[in-house]
Amino acid sequence: MRRTVGIGGIKKKKEAAERFRTAGREIEQTQIEHIRSSLSIFKSNLEAFAVKHKKDIRSNAVFRAQFSKMCQKIGVDPLASTKGFWAELLGVGDFYYELSIQIIEVCLATRVQNGGLLAITDLFTRLSSRRGPSAQLISLDDVRRAIDKVKVLGGGFGIVHINNSPMILSVPIEFNKDHTDVLEIAQQNQGHISISGLCSALSWPAVRSEKVIELMMENGIAWVDQCDLKQFEYWFPSLIVQ
Repeated sequence: MRRTVGIGGIKKKKEAAERFRTAGREIEQTQIEHIRSSLSIFKSNLEAFAVKHKKDIRSNAVFRAQFSKMCQKIGVDPLASTKGFWAELLGVGDFYYELSIQIIEVCLATRVQNGGLLAITDLFTRLSSRRGPSAQLISLDDVRRAIDKVKVLGGGFGIVHINNSPMILSVPIEFNKDHTDVLEIAQQNQGHISISGLCSALSWPAVRSEKVIELMMENGIAWVDQCDLKQFEYWFPSLIVQ
């Protein structure tokens, strides 16, 4: 007959389990303290590096991008705010604030021409021209970071990718895959498309193509050419510019 575990045996098992839990917590706490210590040392070294290379971070766009990527790996974003230690040390918070305002101004100024959809390379060219030769140099990475700051303000600002080409959207429209599919087909067709062309290229029913086009027309992204009464052509100014 198998012997049952007595009260003493149960007590010993509970004590052993508690010792294991205590040991586990101690090991976990030791690991956490080690990680905290390592991060603290790394951040101190990062601050020392920033002080040493402050001039390069502020004036060299490529160096600034590499520095930012290095910081992101440990969850530090020294370029994100106009306040705090990093902003005071590097003076780049105001730089991104100023760049964000300029991006908004360019997008609003060109909206009547492109319907609120602007290639990021075109935006970069316009910004560089607007800032002038004496201003601090910028990079595409700077532009993307500034757009991320603008997105929190709402108003439809964001980045969409058309055939792997990043474009700035500055109209309050919820972009989905249907919209990007239409733009990709139009881009391949020199910036315009017809309903029948969409149906053929994407295997869509006419009602789906019409619904997507209508929404894009309402927001000024697409324009209609009614010269051919049998079949309207829909043009996308932002793609024609490219």
